[in-house]
Amino acid sequence: MRLGVLDVGSNTIHLLVMDAHPGARPLPAHSHKVELRLAELLDEHGAVGAAGVERLVSVIGDAVQAAEDKGCEDVLPFATSAVREAANADEVLARVRAETGVDLQVLSGEDEARLTFLAVRRWFGWSSGKLLCLDIGGGSLEIAYGMDEQPHAAVSLPLGAGRLTAGWLPGDPPDPADVKALRRHVRAQIARTVGEITRLGAPDHVVATSKTFKQLARIAGAARSAEGLYVQRELSRKSLEEWVPRLSAMTVGQRATLPGVSEGRAGQLLAGALVAEGAMDLFGVDELEICPWALREGVILRHLDHLPS
Repeated sequence: MRLGVLDVGSNTIHLLVMDAHPGARPLPAHSHKVELRLAELLDEHGAVGAAGVERLVSVIGDAVQAAEDKGCEDVLPFATSAVREAANADEVLARVRAETGVDLQVLSGEDEARLTFLAVRRWFGWSSGKLLCLDIGGGSLEIAYGMDEQPHAAVSLPLGAGRLTAGWLPGDPPDPADVKALRRHVRAQIARTVGEITRLGAPDHVVATSKTFKQLARIAGAARSAEGLYVQRELSRKSLEEWVPRLSAMTVGQRATLPGVSEGRAGQLLAGALVAEGAMDLFGVDELEICPWALREGVILRHLDHLPS
C-alpha cells in the first residue's frame, strides 16, 4: 500500500510518501517539504499568530493534495513540539481540521523518542544490542535507551536547534558570551537526564538521527547523501569539539557554504552542535553512527504493526 506521513515539525512541514507493507522495508516514493519555521512564528504570548496559522493551513492543504496526487491510500498526520507547546494549540488544530480535513495527532516528546527509537531498532536490528538514540529537532532533543523495540527510558528536553537559536543566539556571528551561556544551559539540562539513562548500563551502540546530526557528520567528513542510505556515516566527539569554535566564529552565510549544510538550516547549526557535543560528552560517547530512519519511519512502522493480519 502507499502511505503518506505528514510531519508538522518546528522547522518544516514534510510529507513523506512511502510504499509500505507489513514485514517489508518501507520504500520512499515521494517527498514534499516546506520550511515553515513554526517555532519562530510564535508571538510574545507563545501563540501561533494569525499569519502563521494561515500559512500552516495553506501548506497542509498543499501536502494533502500532493498525497492524493501520488495515490496515497492513507495519510498519517502528526505534529511535534511547536504545535504541542503553542498557547493556542487547540485553536490551531481545530482550524486545520476544519479547513483541510486533517486531524493532526499531537505527539508528546516521549512519543517522539519512542517512535524514533523503534525506527532505529528496525534499521540496525537486534544485533546492535543496547541502543542509545539521540535526535535533535527544531524544538526539542529526544533521548531514548533500551534493548527491545520499546525503549526502557525515553526523555524529551526543550533543546531543539531552532528554539535555542531564536532564544539564545541573536548575533551574526553570535557573541562569544551568548555562546558560552547557551553551552552552560544545554549541559545543565542534559545533565538532569544522565542518571536515568546511565543507571541502565553502557549502550552497545550509540545512534543519532535528524538533519542536525546528518549535517554535523557531513561537515566532519562523512559521506554525501548522494552516496546512498547504506554507507556508514559516523560522527566523533573529537570532530565536534574541533568544529564548535569554528562554527561559533562563522556568520550564517559562511556556515551555508559548508558541505551538506542547507541555507535554511545554517543559522541553527551552531546551537545544534552545542547540543550534540554536550550530549556526547555527558553520556561519555566518543563516536556515534547516523541512522537514515527517524520519526516519520517510526510512525509508518507502528501503523503497519497495528494493521489487521
